[in-house]
Amino acid sequence: MEKEKKSQNILWRTLSSVKLTIVLLVLIAIASVIGTFIPQREEAVDFAHRLSPQTFHFFQMLGLFDMYHTAWFRILIGALALNLIICSMDRFPGAWRRFTARPRPDRSKIFQGIPEHQTFVVSQPGESVSSTLEGLLQSKYKGVVKKLSGSTVYFYADKGRFSHFGVYLVHLSVLVIIAGALIGSFFGFEAYVNILEGDQVSSAMLRGKMVPVDLGFTVRCDDFKVSFYDNGAPKEYRSDLSFLHNGEKVKSAVLLVNHPVKFRGITFYQSSYGAVPGDKALIRIVRRASKPQTSSLTVKLGEKVPLPLDDGFFTVSQIKDNFMNMGPAILIKVASQKGKPIRFWVFQYQDRIRRSFPGIFEKFPKLNPSAYKPYTFYLEEIESKYYTGLQLSKDPGVPVVWGGFILIIGGLFITFFASHRRFWIRIESRGGKSKISVAAMASKNPVGLERETHELLQTLKTPFGDKKND
Repeated sequence: MEKEKKSQNILWRTLSSVKLTIVLLVLIAIASVIGTFIPQREEAVDFAHRLSPQTFHFFQMLGLFDMYHTAWFRILIGALALNLIICSMDRFPGAWRRFTARPRPDRSKIFQGIPEHQTFVVSQPGESVSSTLEGLLQSKYKGVVKKLSGSTVYFYADKGRFSHFGVYLVHLSVLVIIAGALIGSFFGFEAYVNILEGDQVSSAMLRGKMVPVDLGFTVRCDDFKVSFYDNGAPKEYRSDLSFLHNGEKVKSAVLLVNHPVKFRGITFYQSSYGAVPGDKALIRIVRRASKPQTSSLTVKLGEKVPLPLDDGFFTVSQIKDNFMNMGPAILIKVASQKGKPIRFWVFQYQDRIRRSFPGIFEKFPKLNPSAYKPYTFYLEEIESKYYTGLQLSKDPGVPVVWGGFILIIGGLFITFFASHRRFWIRIESRGGKSKISVAAMASKNPVGLERETHELLQTLKTPFGDKKND
C-alpha cells in the first residue's frame, strides 16, 4: 500500500513539475522551428526532391512534411496541457488559502520598525477618530475588519487579492489556446477547387488526401477577369463569386489576391487561374470541286450542323486543348445517307504537324481532316474559358485561440502588475489625543505599495486638517 502511494506521489510530482513544463516547451519550440524551416504539405514537394532517398524516408516516417498534424506533435501539446492542469491543481489550494485568509487586525509586530512618516497624531479622542477612519476605510476598501483591544483600535484592509490567481489565468489561457489549436487540427480543413466561369460547386478537394469535402452551400463563379503587364505576366486577376443556399443567392463577393472572402466559417483565397477549352469551335470547311466552296462557322459541342449542299451533317463530339501533344484538336463525326458515320480528328496546326510528321494524315485516316470527301475541315480556334483556382480554409478553433490570447493578456497584466496590498491601521488614545500608525505589506511591487501607502496616509489625515507629523 505504501509503495503504491509512493508511486502515485512520484507520478504526481513528475506531472506537476515545472521542469517538465520547461522540457515540453523546449521540445515544442524545437519542433516549431523545424516546421518553419522544412516546407509543409504541398510546399514540401520541391524540397523533398532535393533529398536523398534515405533522408526522404526518414523525414516521411517522422511526418516532418506535415508536422503539425502528426500524432507525436499532438501528444506533446496534450502533455503540456496535462502538465499545466496538474500544476494548477497542485498549487491552487495554497493560492486559495492566501486569497481567503484574513490576518488579525491587532498584530503588533507589523508596526515595529515602520517609518516615522507613517505615524501621525491628531488632537481628537480615539473613539471619534475611530469612527471617522472607519468610514474612510470602508469607502476605499472592501471587507474592512475592526478590532478593539483596550483603548487601542485596530483596522485591517486589503486590495488586489485576485492577484493570487493571475498565474492560473495564464495557465487557463494557454489551455484555451491549446484547445483552439486542437479543435482546428481535428475539425478544420484546407482544400482547393477550380470553378469555370458560370459554373458552380458545392464541394472541394482536401489537400493531401484528395478526397472531397462537402461545403454545405454552393459557390458560383459569375465572372473571372485577368489583366496582364506588357511582358505577359499577370497583373491582377479577380473572381466574382456568389454564395447560394438551397438555390437562393445569399451573398455576392469580389475575390482578389490577398483579399480573401469569408462565408459561413470558410475563408476563400484567390490562388490561381487557368484556361480550358470551351464548348465552341470556329471551323472552316472547304469543299473540293471545280468551283471550291468555303464555309466558316462557329459550332457548339454536340450540335448537329448541316454540310453544304445538304450532303449530310456533322457534329463536334470532343474538344481537346492538346490532343496527343500536337495542339488543339476537335473530333468530327460526319453522318450521311451514303454509308456509316465517319469520325476523324482535326488539328488546329495542320501545317506544322505535316512538316514534323510527313504523311501522318494519309497514313492514319482518323487524323486526316480530309477523311470525308470532298470536304476538308480546318480548325481555326477553340473558344477558351477561364477557371478560377480557389484555396479554402476552415479553422473553427480560431475564435477559441483569440479568446485565449485575450485571457493571456489579462493574466500577464495581473501577474506582473497587480499585487495583494494589505494595510493595518492602529489608533492609540493618549490623553485626549490619538496616535495613528499605518503599516503595509504587498506580495510584490514595493514602489506601488509605497505610493498607495502615501495616498492612504493623506486620506486619513485630511479630515483632521493635519498633513504633517506631529
